[in-house]
Amino acid sequence: MGYLAGVSFIILANLLIFVTGIESPQYSVVHSESDFEIRVYRESSWMSAPSDKISFEKATKLGFHRLFQYIQGANLNSSRIRMTAPVLTSIVPDAGPLHSSAYFVRFYLPVKFQASPPIPLPELNLHPVHWPTHCVAIRQFSGFARDNNIVEEAEKLAISLRRSPWANSTDFLDKNAYSIAQYNSPFRFIGRINEVWAEIDGSQIPGCESGSVATY
Repeated sequence: MGYLAGVSFIILANLLIFVTGIESPQYSVVHSESDFEIRVYRESSWMSAPSDKISFEKATKLGFHRLFQYIQGANLNSSRIRMTAPVLTSIVPDAGPLHSSAYFVRFYLPVKFQASPPIPLPELNLHPVHWPTHCVAIRQFSGFARDNNIVEEAEKLAISLRRSPWANSTDFLDKNAYSIAQYNSPFRFIGRINEVWAEIDGSQIPGCESGSVATY
């Protein structure tokens, strides 16, 4: 069982500050190669912020702002929720207005709230999402996740999958839907960790057979 070290966010005077040592979704690695790996993630609940912005960076920034309000108490219970990692932005090309991409910024709910997430205030336009146990193909990359490099990183993962035994195990190659996971403070310039996630049909992967493909 693995955990990725996360970061916690605090906003003071419009600055984004990160604190280490927080919860992340639980997973096991079932296959690993030099340029990608396949993980099986346990079932989990997330809070999702849909966005109609036309860029990954704008959608992530504004979606996270709404999620931050939610975890700071903008919910019907006025519950304060500890930050988790990663911040996950799911990208579905051609699903937005005028064939633009649709974006969904996701916050992993801590174990305390997995079974019963606090209901967000309606004006935040947030929606809980429950993912069953599922398999994900992962490619890690460094630096900052930007509009001008996430597509290239996703294409590299697609190339790796085409060359693997699981070329027919994912809708990613047909629909190009993928997610970008970010783990670090924007003030960290060295040793940054980002990931491209693509959902995999686990029925063809040893150790992943019981997994399902999560839906957006």
